[in-house]
Amino acid sequence: METLIRPWRIFPKQIDAVCYNRGRLALLRLEHPLRVTLQQHRGLEVILDTTEWLCVDSNDEDRPVLAWREFKTHGRNNLHQPVACELWLYHSCAGLIMGSALDDLSTALETLTIDLR
Repeated sequence: METLIRPWRIFPKQIDAVCYNRGRLALLRLEHPLRVTLQQHRGLEVILDTTEWLCVDSNDEDRPVLAWREFKTHGRNNLHQPVACELWLYHSCAGLIMGSALDDLSTALETLTIDLR
């Protein structure tokens, strides 16, 4: 899944290990790519793939809002350390929700992975 739209800004970021591990587990056990609805952000959904977690506005023809990309997992030998990545912002207001959207995604992934047990 590659987005053809150029990002407005790109930042170095880290994803909490628990959130990243839940996302990877869900991708391994469920459909690929996996589409997750964010409960606290009306109309936003995250499409998880191995190379990118793309947050889109489902009310606007899946227009990209932000994406977590370039996960630095090569040589990763621990599961408790945060995972470095790049945060790509596609919308001028994406910076306002980047933290809360990731928290919302983590909560949604927790529910999904509990159901997988």
